[in-house]
Amino acid sequence: MSEQEKDSTAKKLSGLSLDPNAGSFVPRAAAKAFVPSWMPQDGAASTAPAAPSSAAGGIDFNAPPPTAVLNKNLDTLASPSTIAAPIPVAAPSVSSVAPPIPKPATPVSKPASPAPKPLKKGAAPASATSAATSAVDDDDEEVVDQTTLTEFFGKEHINVLFIGHVDAGKSTMGGRILEATGMIDKRTLEKIEREAKDAGRDSWYLSWALDTNVEERAKGKTVEVGRAYFETDTRRYTILDAPGHKTYVPNMIGGAAQADVAVLVISARKGEFETGFERGGQTREHAVLAKNGGVNKLVVVINKMDDLTVNWSKERYDECVEKLTPFLKLNRYNLKTDVVFMPVSGYTGANIKSKIDPKDCDWYSGPTLLEHLDSIKITDRHLDAPLRMPISEKYKDMGTIVVGKIEAGSIKKGAHVLMMPNSVKVEVLAIFNEIEEEIPMAGVGDNIRLRLRGIDDEDVTIGFVLCSRNHPVHAVTKFEAALGILDHKNIICAGYNAVLHIHTAIEEITLSGMIHLMDKKGRKSKKPPQFLKKGQQGIVLIETVGPLCAETFADSPQMGRFTLRDEGKTIAIGKITKLFGVDGAGSGEAAGAPSTEV
Repeated sequence: MSEQEKDSTAKKLSGLSLDPNAGSFVPRAAAKAFVPSWMPQDGAASTAPAAPSSAAGGIDFNAPPPTAVLNKNLDTLASPSTIAAPIPVAAPSVSSVAPPIPKPATPVSKPASPAPKPLKKGAAPASATSAATSAVDDDDEEVVDQTTLTEFFGKEHINVLFIGHVDAGKSTMGGRILEATGMIDKRTLEKIEREAKDAGRDSWYLSWALDTNVEERAKGKTVEVGRAYFETDTRRYTILDAPGHKTYVPNMIGGAAQADVAVLVISARKGEFETGFERGGQTREHAVLAKNGGVNKLVVVINKMDDLTVNWSKERYDECVEKLTPFLKLNRYNLKTDVVFMPVSGYTGANIKSKIDPKDCDWYSGPTLLEHLDSIKITDRHLDAPLRMPISEKYKDMGTIVVGKIEAGSIKKGAHVLMMPNSVKVEVLAIFNEIEEEIPMAGVGDNIRLRLRGIDDEDVTIGFVLCSRNHPVHAVTKFEAALGILDHKNIICAGYNAVLHIHTAIEEITLSGMIHLMDKKGRKSKKPPQFLKKGQQGIVLIETVGPLCAETFADSPQMGRFTLRDEGKTIAIGKITKLFGVDGAGSGEAAGAPSTEV
């Protein structure tokens, strides 16, 4: 730009008014449309199509652009007259603006729902909603048959509970079994042995395979029920190592509720057998609690036969057997079919997996402990029953984790089940077996861990029950029971308070009433008794502080038997005969209950 042009531009700009008080610009709506000078003025305008009315829908944005826009190369134009004139658009007035025309509602097509499943024979037809809900529940609770479980696992699973007096050698024997079956590698065993030697507990190293926390290793006493896993050629096993000290009997009861077979460990050492078997010893109490917990198969192992005070003496072995036999028979063990005696040495491993050396013991020729466990037949399992899984442990690990034994039914990954007694619907995200491997399904008898969605670990208490949504477990606060008094100094009257142990639950209860007194033949008295004392049996009413998951003994023995404890002792055992506050829950007699002997 030349200097002359710059001066001319400056003069023009100086003439502009920059008055801040100037009026605002108001366009003229009636002004003629602007038409460039190089376009036809009147003729083109008159031939141009009329501007679309704003009331008729506004500007048509779908119209093709002008030819001038499409032909970017202006040199190809024949003449200016061939260029389409722009369409003048009049400024709409406020009154001429029409409201938007609503679009007609178009129905949304949805995919067709799947056809409902056919009703079972004898079932009454239900509404469409209930049928759909039932179909979903049926899919969620599809049972796992025994053939599928056998094909997947290949072996049956059994829970083995080790019980007995303190220092009888239960944990040591469990550690020896893990070593004999190859579940503990040599390097790990050497590491545990070095740690025990450094702590001055050389002979305890095998027990440290199960007693893992600091307190148990320091005192040499099992506090909680230890868990371990091993396999043989024919079966899978979970070891439940119960504490032997009387202070921890409640933990032992929880272990007994999960067991299929009990191994009663007896110390043959001079003085130790007598201490455990005399009144107040845990040999007696553990045997009674295991029986009442539903464990009928009992293996009595006379341990520490290699001790210098015993030295595989047949006389000492026979002495222990003779004293135990009448006691076990009195507590309703079938000695011919359900009880087996055998001598072992948990420390050396003699008669655990391998036979006893004839040089040490030439008078025993029976099976080893593992051979006998493989031969035991477990018959009282109901895979086709509704799911029942009492919770024995819970914690938080990337979600809510619960641990327990499946008492009835089966479960699979992705299933939707019910947590009772708080009636919370949860989803099974994952199933883990005893060695923390994820599995797609599990059946009755399996001891498993579940990761759940839909509930927080703070809302789960030990003793809660995972169950079927279609057939939930009953939650009650009052029930009728047949009760047998085992040991109590005083008489027991209505209003007596105690602690009830049923499956894995622990609940404070009150004996609210006495209904009948029963004789040894099961006959009931016509008048209610004033009290019950040691050795007597009766029908009583029991009320709990909070809701309790339970069933009648006739419907589910695992969920219907219980133990009463008071002042650190087991005072009574019993079974539930009737539930109150539950629709359709009849008495045990009406449902075909077994004999009233408790």
